[in-house]
Amino acid sequence: MTTVRLNSADPVSIDTDALIVGFRSGQDGPVPAVGVESLESAFGGKLAASLDAVGFTGKAGELAKLPTFGSVTAPVLVAVGLGDSPGLEGLRRAAGAAVRSVAGVSRAALALPAGTPDEAEAVALGGLLGAYAFSRYRTDGDQKAPVAELTVLSEQGDGVAERAGVLADAVSLVRDLVNTPPSDLWPAKFAEIAEQVGDKAGVSVEVLDDEQLKAGGYGGLIGVGQGSARPPRLVRLSYSHPEASKTLAFVGKGITFDSGGLSLKPSASMDWMKSDMGGAGAVLGALIGIARLGLPVNAVGYLCLAENLPSGTAQRPSDVIHSYSGKTVEVLDTDAEGRLVLMDGIARAAEDQPDLIVDVATLTGAQIVSLGWRTAGVMSNDDAVRELVVEAAGAAGEGAWGMPLPEELRRGLDSPVADIANLQPERWGSMLAAGIFLKEFVPDGVRWAHIDMAGPAYNKGEPYGYTPKGGTGAITRTLIGLAERHASI
Repeated sequence: MTTVRLNSADPVSIDTDALIVGFRSGQDGPVPAVGVESLESAFGGKLAASLDAVGFTGKAGELAKLPTFGSVTAPVLVAVGLGDSPGLEGLRRAAGAAVRSVAGVSRAALALPAGTPDEAEAVALGGLLGAYAFSRYRTDGDQKAPVAELTVLSEQGDGVAERAGVLADAVSLVRDLVNTPPSDLWPAKFAEIAEQVGDKAGVSVEVLDDEQLKAGGYGGLIGVGQGSARPPRLVRLSYSHPEASKTLAFVGKGITFDSGGLSLKPSASMDWMKSDMGGAGAVLGALIGIARLGLPVNAVGYLCLAENLPSGTAQRPSDVIHSYSGKTVEVLDTDAEGRLVLMDGIARAAEDQPDLIVDVATLTGAQIVSLGWRTAGVMSNDDAVRELVVEAAGAAGEGAWGMPLPEELRRGLDSPVADIANLQPERWGSMLAAGIFLKEFVPDGVRWAHIDMAGPAYNKGEPYGYTPKGGTGAITRTLIGLAERHASI
């Protein structure tokens, strides 16, 4: 596990294995960032020229490594580009990319702009997230170990490092869960992990098994999970604070593997469906982070856990299921299963009388078609809430974009035999139609937002910034940010 601390030492003399230095783009070549001007002198006035000679310009995300030959204490200098005006997210990404590039060394020091608490936290958090590695199943000895100890060169207090560590731990927990293969993460196992980490963080955990779900009328969870030999679970997490005046409820889609059910997915769309529990992972990570930060807010989280598989007991297209809210749903497509487990979780969360319900889900492929792999779609029954969620995501550096819920799309969900169908017949606007479906299960007067993060939850491409290949932990920090905003109201 990587640790981080703050130190006001001079970058020239700090004892470390790799010195990471931020550079901005200048008219005449790369320019050392504020606070590291002494480096140019230590290199005899030739550092910027040396970097320029190898083609380093200081543009955002650019990396270059140079041996120091004793000019400074560290044996290697890593230059990372900050661009013209990086902002907090630019600092996070630069720190993450640079730390990942020095995997294999034990210690690294980060000399990036960190003059304010927010800047210092951004550098520390980016470095910690960039150091993440999932090696549980690796048996070869060639994989480089992540950096064990990070030092952020800053005069800010240790509280900044502690907060960055809590946020990084929350995201890393989610990444680990998303990366875990479904052979080792099924609904009951997920619930067991939630109990273990919740107990350590002071979060109360209640688990409903399949018999309790049947007795309680959770038809969506039962219907989706009945095709698997490993039955569904509903996990309720609860954190309270004596000074809290607001209550938030988070509901996460937790399909530990999604084959599509009898409406089977093509194999090319199935190999990364272990990530279909990313919403539940984000809710768990957020609750743990909120509790560890001691935020003066009440928070409840619902993990809607099921495995969607085809078998002789699986639900069929044209089945009608009875939701927890009492509404009936005609199942036209068993691969539109996420909304079926969420409808039960949302209706149950409303009973906690929260000030806001936010559901998080890897819900539709249409989200990726509409917004790409890095930007989540946000829908709400309240315009101000939608903008609040988008703003919180932006502050966390997690891409999100507000989307509408057009009334005319509701007709596409009409069913001749039930109150509503789980899918509209046309493809157009299907991300929005999924949000409209979920809105049907939000009681009148309850503020609600839906986050579709089908793309952002899993990075199928190469690592970038502080984001690794595989599970990303997306939206975890957004939920914590929402809790912080409500704690300050």
